[in-house]
Amino acid sequence: MKFTWSAWVCDFTYIRVANRYLYLCAILDLFSRKIIAYKVSQHIDTALAIDTLEAAMSSRGNPSGVIFHTDRGSQFTSHDFREAADRLNITQSFSAKGHPYDNAVMECFFKYLKKEEVKRRTYSTVSELNLSLFKYIEGFYNSVRPHSHNGGLSPNERERLFFVY
Repeated sequence: MKFTWSAWVCDFTYIRVANRYLYLCAILDLFSRKIIAYKVSQHIDTALAIDTLEAAMSSRGNPSGVIFHTDRGSQFTSHDFREAADRLNITQSFSAKGHPYDNAVMECFFKYLKKEEVKRRTYSTVSELNLSLFKYIEGFYNSVRPHSHNGGLSPNERERLFFVY
């Protein structure tokens, strides 16, 4: 399916692996609440944000007219990120200063990811973490987990119904 208009939200969280923390950057489509891209890195930096954004664009067939919402973190306000957004024809949207609630949808996803998956496990390697994230996001969150925003449908079911009609 080809997406011609989208509104996405993006943020970072951290996850413990062995004796260190790794950073997860995830992008959620606000229409269906589907996680459309995620990447893990040792660094919470602009490169991680750009890599995740490029993965999201690819997964959605390089749509035009994307509105991309984030907080005002340095990763998203950097010159390199701005150039990537311009190259991909993305319109950035930022939270107002002192109003972190604009990212509530993303924070809610991270809350459930940690509650339902991450805090139930210990990770010794990055491979273990990546497998766990894949199983949770693709095998449960996007395909099975009901969302009140979707009238009790999973993100995948919501998109399937929308694009059928």
